[in-house]
Amino acid sequence: QVRLVESGGGLVQAGGSLRLSCVDSGNLVGRYGMGWFRQTPGKEREFVAAITYTSGTLYGANSLKERFTISRDNAKNMVYLQMDSLKVEDTAEYYCAATKYPISIREDEYDYWGQGTQVTVSA
Repeated sequence: QVRLVESGGGLVQAGGSLRLSCVDSGNLVGRYGMGWFRQTPGKEREFVAAITYTSGTLYGANSLKERFTISRDNAKNMVYLQMDSLKVEDTAEYYCAATKYPISIREDEYDYWGQGTQVTVSA
């Protein structure tokens, strides 16, 4: 059974950093493109970043690329999202997801999702 589990969320002050982790129990990381999305109440899910098996990357808004870094460790079935210089507007539930495509920014192209981890950035 495939299961993606995120961790690393929490409360941080603006300007701080967090590192989100996603562990995959179904060996998807070794075969699938992986991505991070985020969502705040009342808003659509937003693409944050994605990574191919060979660590090619895509990022959402330019402001995310400047501050966030996605990476993966295929041997450990792990995907990470390093978030630096966090802003209040980064507050959201962050989701890890897997796509059978090499990489995608489209939510509907992701087949598996974690349950999310909350990131709260205080002013």
